[in-house]
Amino acid sequence: MKAPAGKGFVNDAKSDELERRLEILSRLNETYPGSNQELCALKFSSPFQLLVATILSAQCTDERVNLTTPSLFAKYPTAKEMALARVDEIEQIIYSTGFYKNKARNISKMASQVLSVKGGRIPDNLEDLVKLPGVGRKTANVILSVGFGKPGLAVDTHVGRLARRLGLTCSKDPVRIEKDLMEWVPPPATGGFSLRLIIHGRRVCFARKPNCSVCVLCDLCPSAFN
Repeated sequence: MKAPAGKGFVNDAKSDELERRLEILSRLNETYPGSNQELCALKFSSPFQLLVATILSAQCTDERVNLTTPSLFAKYPTAKEMALARVDEIEQIIYSTGFYKNKARNISKMASQVLSVKGGRIPDNLEDLVKLPGVGRKTANVILSVGFGKPGLAVDTHVGRLARRLGLTCSKDPVRIEKDLMEWVPPPATGGFSLRLIIHGRRVCFARKPNCSVCVLCDLCPSAFN
């Protein structure tokens, strides 16, 4: 009769799993080097511009956003200019990003609120960021990690998909996934980990047919070749 697993066995299993997870983190760091700003696909020159670009990126490719923002930021580079802009003028510039009416309205309201409440400065904490129009938890974490270099783990569809495939979470809820990952990823590494998962999801671990044969995480992934 097989003896029941003891406390030592459980601790060893936990230690092995943590080692696997940290190895995943390490390999992604080596495969996709760079700072959070370098890893972020969006182009910007200030936290305000990053926030606008991130709002525009909803249901839109980063490439399209980067084609749109130069003319937008040339005309309205800061919260002050954006708050004074007419919404229909913003709409005309961002039309190609999709859902332009809602995005223009949120950007205008966000800029006005930042100007009146924060003196034109984007807040650098999650609690205040999510109070801004058009800013959810994912967007706020992007601003924290990329714009301010603070801990923040943004969970998009790529991060959620890869986290489940890698056995890092069982959840489909973005907030729960964020919590599961934050429990073991060192705080300074959270933003970079999220960005690297996104890049890996775009280049290798595709939604429909992941390219496991070239994946650097293949031997660490319970879903490989399944």
